[in-house]
Amino acid sequence: MTAFPKEFLLKIPKSDLHLHLDGSLRLKTLIELAKKEKVTLPAYTEDGLRKAVFKDKYKNLGEYLKGFSYTVAVMQNAENIERIAYELAQDNIAEGVRYIEVRFAPQQHCSKNLRPEDAVRAAVKGLARAAAEHNNSSAVKSGADVEFHFGIIVCAMRSFNKDMSPYYGYMFQVLAHAKDDEVFAIASLELARIAVLLKKEGLPIVGFDLAGQEAGFPAEHHWKAYQHVHEAFIRKTVHAGEAYGPESIFQAITECHANRIGHGTLMFDYKAIQDKNVKNKKQYVEDLAAYIANERIGVEVCITSNLQTLPFIKEVSNHPVKQMIKNGLSVSICTDNRLVSNTTVTKELELLCSNISLTKRELRNIVIAGFKGSFFHGPYNNKRKFIRAVVQKYNKLENEYLK
Repeated sequence: MTAFPKEFLLKIPKSDLHLHLDGSLRLKTLIELAKKEKVTLPAYTEDGLRKAVFKDKYKNLGEYLKGFSYTVAVMQNAENIERIAYELAQDNIAEGVRYIEVRFAPQQHCSKNLRPEDAVRAAVKGLARAAAEHNNSSAVKSGADVEFHFGIIVCAMRSFNKDMSPYYGYMFQVLAHAKDDEVFAIASLELARIAVLLKKEGLPIVGFDLAGQEAGFPAEHHWKAYQHVHEAFIRKTVHAGEAYGPESIFQAITECHANRIGHGTLMFDYKAIQDKNVKNKKQYVEDLAAYIANERIGVEVCITSNLQTLPFIKEVSNHPVKQMIKNGLSVSICTDNRLVSNTTVTKELELLCSNISLTKRELRNIVIAGFKGSFFHGPYNNKRKFIRAVVQKYNKLENEYLK
């Protein structure tokens, strides 16, 4: 087992492919914006909010999700969204992250004065400002540092209620006689249309996602939305295998054309399979993992988040990331929610390296897999050039720190 110095993990170029905007605010900014927007918080100090809401450990998923009611509440206008996105990029750049894909559900950030597409434009504006500042720096210009790039993944919701945003409330009013799952599907399809239109505008819409409660809300209900973005050459990811069994991952691949899987934590848990048509459950998960590995379908692993929301994972050594690596899957290490999980990409890599035996080659492959598996905006040749620069920087630091 190789020891990887913290400074090395901090300096190497990193990526974050699973990063929720509304779960990654600066606490200081949340407090400031809450006061400005007259949003009531349970505390108005960083320590107070850490004790009351944004903890290191949570009792259950409900407690984990509680913080989003506060963050989303201050993200109801373009100015605030732009600032939060700008600061998120700054924070990532400061810890050596050179590529991020920021995801959020723009339909949750709508008001009388803000449409879903305007929420996306605001986030892009903030991210682009931070990227320009870094990419125009003397370090990047001289070749001493690597450029910073980003993309946007728009999130549809498996389910929602009328209180989650005025937009969703209005949908329930207009579609008063539709079944709930039909309303959810219509909202997803409308978001898919918005994503395609924004992509045509030239915005870096690199992916489409489906988030929210898995159990009882299957991905196949959102097939039309995924088909729409698929036909527009937008890449796809799905939150799957986080709180439901391997068949949820199977459905993401077969019904939603998923290029990547968000979490995939239950991929090898054959006991979690509920489909009665699956007779040989062990063979099913073996075939599923083999298919994902062979097709190079990326898995966005969020270790801290899983430890906080999945009680059966007691410690990092029990996390299936070890099995994913052993089975040759294309794994990338992600944060999920920097604020809610109180983490960074560097912290996630530290957790991985200190609990799972990795060789230098294995760590290098995992870090580079994040860049290779990205939904990079722009021509493929630009992506290749960017990855070459990342690899050169990584090799230089590896030679410096891991002799």
